[in-house]
Amino acid sequence: MKPEIETKLSAARTRLILDKPFLGALVLRLPLVAADPKWCKTSGTDARSFYFNEQYIESLSLEQTQFVLAHEALHCALSHFARRQHRVKHRWDLACDFAINGILIREGLTPTPDALYLDQFDGMTAEEIYPMLDDMEDQEPMDQHLYDEEDRSDESPDAGSGQRREQESGGTGNEAEIDPNAGGAPQPPPLEGDEKDQLSVQWQQRLAGAAQQAIQAGKMGGALARMLEHLLQPQLPWRMLLARYMSANARTDYNYTRPSRREGEAILPSLRSHQIDIVVVLDTSGSIGTAEMDEFLSEIDAIKGQVNARITLHACDHELAANGPWEFETWETFTLPEDITGGGGTRFTPVFDWLDREGRRPDLLVYFTDAEGEFPDREPAFPVIWLVKGKARVPWGQRIQLN
Repeated sequence: MKPEIETKLSAARTRLILDKPFLGALVLRLPLVAADPKWCKTSGTDARSFYFNEQYIESLSLEQTQFVLAHEALHCALSHFARRQHRVKHRWDLACDFAINGILIREGLTPTPDALYLDQFDGMTAEEIYPMLDDMEDQEPMDQHLYDEEDRSDESPDAGSGQRREQESGGTGNEAEIDPNAGGAPQPPPLEGDEKDQLSVQWQQRLAGAAQQAIQAGKMGGALARMLEHLLQPQLPWRMLLARYMSANARTDYNYTRPSRREGEAILPSLRSHQIDIVVVLDTSGSIGTAEMDEFLSEIDAIKGQVNARITLHACDHELAANGPWEFETWETFTLPEDITGGGGTRFTPVFDWLDREGRRPDLLVYFTDAEGEFPDREPAFPVIWLVKGKARVPWGQRIQLN
């Protein structure tokens, strides 16, 4: 490696560690390897190392070099090498680049001239971007994703990998000129199955560790924090999480009250159980389908018998349904009422206003919604679970993603 290139890369890594400790910690996990320019036009990674064309790095500013280092590290940290599955490699590579570059640009990093970016993809994962790239097959990724094998067959004759197209056309026009006398590391082989799985686990651990360091330093950007919230939260089915929260609120406990003297001096525990009060609210603004409501209600019905729950059902779009509420005892089947109405805009305040007027404080409120609407200004004095279909956030309460 040329001394000036080594100095530039070291300076870029150091600045990332100081300014963006999350990204810096990930970049430090990738050894720097000067690659043979005959195969490496710009930069690339195989999830084991950072490969680069020296002339390409030489052509970049220090800020752009930071971007390239962080770009390759995020490919690894997000396990893009293990998530392609059945997808076409070239289109998957594009989707991964769009997903990463949006994060880095929102974090304030300076993109390279060849970085793919469209603001319409902001906040989206590679899986979400992939089906939207039908008309972008002529685009090329800014780097080489060396961890993946080339497609043996493509969706169409024109849908090949970016690497193959570069070889046929002589390159993308963004890479540095090849020095025929330059040496460098040969192209690494793609990852095998077992190694891919091991690296995926390893990078998930590194991701969590880097996040912890950045949070402790108080330097975790908003875009990265939102991404990590999704990646690092427990990946449990929504039914399991819902059952866990409902069971936790069931007021079944042991009573150790001293018995009457006539019953002796021994204090033996007795099990006492109280019926819990749960309010369930359906968002009927039009974004939630009847089939999804039926599925949700059947799950609540299966749980409520186990926790001895009495349920009050409300339906609400911008106002409470006129025919509600509906009451269900523990022994009654919890189903969707036939006379339920809705279809307007979305406001969450009517339900909480109703509870205030009634002077009720339920043990738990479960709201089934897309979370796109007007929330109350203040969090109520009882637990609230938002079972959310979609990406919207909630200002308070426990959010469970409906997948």
